[in-house]
Amino acid sequence: MKKRTGESIRIFKNPILESFTHVHPIVPLVIWVPVILFLFYRGVALKNVNALEFSGLFVFGILLWTLTEYFLHRYVFHWNSKSAAGKYFVFLFHGLHHDDPQDPTRLVMPPVPAIIIVSILWMLFSSVFPAHYIDVIMAYFLIGYLCYDYIHYATHHFAMTSPVGAFLRKYHLQHHYAGEKSRYGVSSPLWDYIFKTTKGPKVDH
Repeated sequence: MKKRTGESIRIFKNPILESFTHVHPIVPLVIWVPVILFLFYRGVALKNVNALEFSGLFVFGILLWTLTEYFLHRYVFHWNSKSAAGKYFVFLFHGLHHDDPQDPTRLVMPPVPAIIIVSILWMLFSSVFPAHYIDVIMAYFLIGYLCYDYIHYATHHFAMTSPVGAFLRKYHLQHHYAGEKSRYGVSSPLWDYIFKTTKGPKVDH
């Protein structure tokens, strides 16, 4: 893997719009930790989720995140669009990252698309899961999202020498440099094994 030496790829001519595409890694924590704490408070204090339910929802919420991460990465961020608008959408959300995977200012999700995606998923999950549990589910789901964001940042920015870290780093970098149509899991390879996407072709842009 070559060390990055160039400037960031510019997306927008407007400097204000362009600035929103560059994100300091602390930003997701600043935005989502207060939301997570509020959701935990509302779920436990106002909706009376008990300790056993709270523990079980941890497993459910994290698994829900990893499954969502997999499907978003595979079917949305790697959408094989035929239209110019669709291709531009894919480039903005993810193709840019594949063109310059080592850009340190584009390794965590920018706030605007993150808020849009979470809002859509929140409405979807609220229509499926019981209202009694939805706040705690979403809190754990957002914790899973933060883990994803910072694992992704670390895979491109740090050596990650621990056994788990080294495995995740190698696994994700293989997605970039060995086969883009595979290894969609970043925080976990679980669903790649289940859906048999641990191997796939490299795509030329």
